[in-house]
Amino acid sequence: MLNRYPLWKYLLIALVLLFGLVYSLPNLFPEDPAVQISSDRGDLNLSAEQQKSLEEALADAGIEVKTVEEAPNSVLIRLRNTDDQISARDLISETLGEDYVVALNLAESTPDWLASLSASPMTLGLDLRGGVHFLLEVDMDAAVQQRLEVNASAIREQLRDERIRYRNTQVEGRTISVDFVNAEDRDAAQRLISQSFPDFQYQGLERERGAGFSMTLSDAAVDEIQDYAINQNLTTLRNRVNELGVAEPLVQRQGPDRIVVELPGVQDTAAAKRIVGATANLEFRLEARADTPDNETESLPFRNDPARSADLMRDVIITGDSVSSATRSFDENGRAQVNINLDGTGGTLMNRATRSNIGRNMAVVFIEHKTRDRTVTEDGKQVTVREPYTERGIISLATVQSALGNSFRITGLDSPTEAGELSLLLRSGSLAAPIYFAQERTIGPSLGADNIARGLLSVQVGLVLVLLFMLIRYKAFGVIANIALAFNLTLLVAAMSLLGATLTLPGIAGIVLTLGMAVDANVLIFERIREELRNGMSVQQAIHSGYERAFTSIVDANLTTLLVAVILFSIGTGPVKGFAVTLSLGILTSMFTALMVTRGMVNLVYGGRPRKKIWI
Repeated sequence: MLNRYPLWKYLLIALVLLFGLVYSLPNLFPEDPAVQISSDRGDLNLSAEQQKSLEEALADAGIEVKTVEEAPNSVLIRLRNTDDQISARDLISETLGEDYVVALNLAESTPDWLASLSASPMTLGLDLRGGVHFLLEVDMDAAVQQRLEVNASAIREQLRDERIRYRNTQVEGRTISVDFVNAEDRDAAQRLISQSFPDFQYQGLERERGAGFSMTLSDAAVDEIQDYAINQNLTTLRNRVNELGVAEPLVQRQGPDRIVVELPGVQDTAAAKRIVGATANLEFRLEARADTPDNETESLPFRNDPARSADLMRDVIITGDSVSSATRSFDENGRAQVNINLDGTGGTLMNRATRSNIGRNMAVVFIEHKTRDRTVTEDGKQVTVREPYTERGIISLATVQSALGNSFRITGLDSPTEAGELSLLLRSGSLAAPIYFAQERTIGPSLGADNIARGLLSVQVGLVLVLLFMLIRYKAFGVIANIALAFNLTLLVAAMSLLGATLTLPGIAGIVLTLGMAVDANVLIFERIREELRNGMSVQQAIHSGYERAFTSIVDANLTTLLVAVILFSIGTGPVKGFAVTLSLGILTSMFTALMVTRGMVNLVYGGRPRKKIWI
């Protein structure tokens, strides 16, 4: 019996191995340490003079620049030394000022011909490649304040609908105060409002002119608002991170008012910081009429022209919470815009407000919560104090031509980048409370390099021991098994690169285990061939019988292991999933190399002609 493969099987094996070689090659080109510069508004405007001055400043500081690359909305400065990253970032930040976002990055160096084939290196986890670690603090007091502002607006609308005259409303701390002309109006309003807002504690107030009452949130209601705020922020941040396309991100609650966000190996760390930390929201308000009382209006500047301003109603028609979807597009003049779709409630409120105000201007107000650091002296020491503040600006003021429904568009944006980021923020949901960066830490490449070196060492030691064992034990067949093992590792790396699977330290452990398990199939086959030879079977028959009879045992053993790996992936956390991914892919590649690649090489060496003896 002659062991031969048809030509198509040899071609299939060669094609798979060539495919694996090409798509594993990008992992041989290490990433360059880099510093990325972008604007805090997303649209970068860095002149050639500024770039030249930056390069000169870096050269004067002894920081060697490899290349400077311009992208549509950023500038990437590649460095030759990893240790220079932090110094370069600090120097660039000091030179450019607060209008720019400067972030550390790792830039791919894959050759163009590989990139044209969509070949890219494996995605490395936070423990290997590094990344960014954000600790965000949720402003719980602002969450309560925002809820009270919304309630105050609803109370004013309810009083107008019931034609109950009131003077003004005021929000202070956890209390809303409402003043009336007389006690009769106050009592009627209190009876009405207490039915709609049962979570408040009410108290009558006597005024020099007229009467009033205060309504204070109970402790249970405050706790409920704050718990909702942090849970809603968690959901919103997860949606934003998913939009960024980061592999295996971590977004979780820490303590009563903090959220941890870890983004391993992000390609655009500046954009990640800008989007994760953004607290942008929208408000839709009508422009105030000339006869509107001053206490019901608010003057706001235009965002792209602070010298201009408009008087708007304090009452909000809807906010960004009512947006169900948002996409970026361009108007008939080629200017960026955002197409908005509202949910059912938002569409009803928008239609009701615009239906009775055709011909009146409606403004879209962009709201962003920020912080600034201020140095103060306390007990003779300089202390940096973080001060939160809110920026409100009008991005669009247009006349209502007809009653609006669930769909409309926002114009007046500065750039397509700003329109894209605004649509992303609206799609992912607005924040229930402002968030601030309590801590920002970039996990440097040095930690990743150290972990990678140790992981590679473990793979190398395991590989060498397996190779030596197979050579000593099975001689010529051991050489064949070792060649197949190298192909197996190549295919595994190629599969992880192509599928975008994230490699972590537990994943490296899965690769080491795969190397050990990969030769199990060959051990079963070779021992079966030995047994058949001892029983007096011819060489060709022994080879055929060894592969055929060991096939079932190999498949059964690998399928049970694959089942365990799938279970680990489905119920495990991040590190366990990383182990399960490499183990699952390793099982598939090892079955291919053990059953087909080694059989093909054995057929080429020993098949097609009679043999009396083989080295096994």
